Amino acid sequence: QVQLVESGGGLVQAGGSLRLSCAASGRTFNRYAVAWFRQAPGKEREFVAGSSGSGGGTYYADSVKGRFTISKDNAKNTVYLQMNSLKPEDTAVYYCAAREGGNIYYSAISYAYWGQGTQVTVSS
Repeated sequence: QVQLVESGGGLVQAGGSLRLSCAASGRTFNRYAVAWFRQAPGKEREFVAGSSGSGGGTYYADSVKGRFTISKDNAKNTVYLQMNSLKPEDTAVYYCAAREGGNIYYSAISYAYWGQGTQVTVSS
């Protein structure tokens, strides 16, 4: 079991940057793969980026490749999402999710543990 709490959301101008954090409870965080999902108004929740349990493997949605970076610090029980060159279409509620096992999956249903979400708004 793991509990997740996101922070770092806010309002930024297009082209700006934002760094999200996800703090996790538990003593076996290294056993959990983690991912960031986002959900914009009227749209389905979509995969943004994922990190393997060790933090050594990452995967990104095509829409954010080259702009976003996920990192997993098992020593601090924290996952980060560095977002650069933000676009208005990045506006959404961003959720941190975790699943037991080290492999990344791209469907929200694969993740049993979720944070409460943090709002990211990018103005044009």
